[in-house]
Amino acid sequence: MAVASADIPVGKQRVLSTLNDDGSRRWLRPRLSPGRFLTRRRGLAYFLILVFTAIPYIQLNGKPLILLDLVARRFTLFGRTFLPTDTLLLALLLVGVFVLIFLLTAFFGRVWCGWACPQTVYMEFVFRPLERLFGGAPGRAKKGWLAGKAYSKPLRFFVSLVICVYLAHTFLAYFVGVENLRIWMTRSPLDHPIPFLVMLAVTGLMLLDFGFFREQVCIILCPYGRLQSALLDRNSLIVGYDKRRGEPRGHAKRPSGDVALTVLSGHDEARTGDCVDCGMCVTTCPTGIDIRDGLQMECINCTQCIDACDSVMTKLKRPRGLIRYSSQAEIANEKTRILRPRVIIYPAILLVIISAFFVVLSGIGSAHVTILRGVGRPFVELPGGEIGNPVKIKIINRSETHGDFRVELTGAEGLHLTIEENPIKLAPGESRTFPAMIAAPAPVVHQADPRITVSITRVNAKPGEPEFHEDVSFRLMGPGGNTAHSSAHDRDDDSRAPHTEKED
Repeated sequence: MAVASADIPVGKQRVLSTLNDDGSRRWLRPRLSPGRFLTRRRGLAYFLILVFTAIPYIQLNGKPLILLDLVARRFTLFGRTFLPTDTLLLALLLVGVFVLIFLLTAFFGRVWCGWACPQTVYMEFVFRPLERLFGGAPGRAKKGWLAGKAYSKPLRFFVSLVICVYLAHTFLAYFVGVENLRIWMTRSPLDHPIPFLVMLAVTGLMLLDFGFFREQVCIILCPYGRLQSALLDRNSLIVGYDKRRGEPRGHAKRPSGDVALTVLSGHDEARTGDCVDCGMCVTTCPTGIDIRDGLQMECINCTQCIDACDSVMTKLKRPRGLIRYSSQAEIANEKTRILRPRVIIYPAILLVIISAFFVVLSGIGSAHVTILRGVGRPFVELPGGEIGNPVKIKIINRSETHGDFRVELTGAEGLHLTIEENPIKLAPGESRTFPAMIAAPAPVVHQADPRITVSITRVNAKPGEPEFHEDVSFRLMGPGGNTAHSSAHDRDDDSRAPHTEKED
């Protein structure tokens, strides 16, 4: 039986699809099998590459469509900016994506791996075509454009390097924005050494990935294949070989009459299966497996074996579909079920996550307020007998307009606030932290529960601009018999209150 495009050397038997029994690497050069699925995958792949390139340049509501600013800890997704305080939203979003992948896998198998995974898209539709351009298509007499030339490999490496540099810059734009990227590209690397080193590192990793690791990323590094035993069931869609129709396989002509599913034992001439053992499904597989061995971890549902087998069946004037999209139950002639526990539970979980996401999102105001205790002594005794609590007031303007935020104290008599600026003026998306002193008469601090309220209100909002008001509970601290009691309760309250934090 034929194996990948290159024969296995004598004395070396295959252990894994990319590994021989002596531990040596088995390099794969799969043949390209044109067909209906390859045409669809190619169109989708180039569309996804276009989308990946265009997203950093697209703006929504005056913001990039996607910008993951790790330095400023701001994630902009589809025109909405998420801050470090929005960890619940980001967690719900991440969990929702995973549940969606589980749901798609339960219905359509590894459709992500074969059709949309960046590893598959760029490996199969950018770098392998580049190899065939310079080195020729495996299994065919036609040589590549520069096959056999001394400068063929260096030129191919140079083109691959240019593509990886381009991909690295595009990848970097998702984290720094296209404007910063443009400035860095037009200046010396010495002006921005860290981003330059990041770009070099990403370029090097891509060269290693697509030039050396290749299909081993899917087989060894990616855990998705190992999870399919838990994500798939017998009714999930897979790429499968119909053994009932194909076996026993052989090169003999098919007998007349409808006996394709008849197995006659003890007679070598009884070749009734449709599989002619041509090996095309193996030579075209990008992970080097034989789909006729059944469902395997290495199968990424790329459908190249379907296109290869269909072309052979068409030439032999036999029905297509010997290898096809199917399910384990359908291939085994069992009753198939669309409705089953996992396709009911996954959508239910996804609905709960989506609902929770929008509930939390709707509760986010146009600003975010945090009260931080000052560094050092938790209180000071002021002239006149007042007790001062040093604090830091942090306000983030989440709106798209300038905002003026006034800070006021309520909850007791004789309170006053000393702060450098009040109201606090903030630009759209701006975050500022102001040191302040909350002063209160000693009797107020010595109460059993010395709580006050810090009120932050957006003032002078124009028509159409978002309004904002929030009351933050704050426990005063001071000298006296209740100090330790107050400190302990204050720590407990700070751990529960979402807007009152202690600074390390």
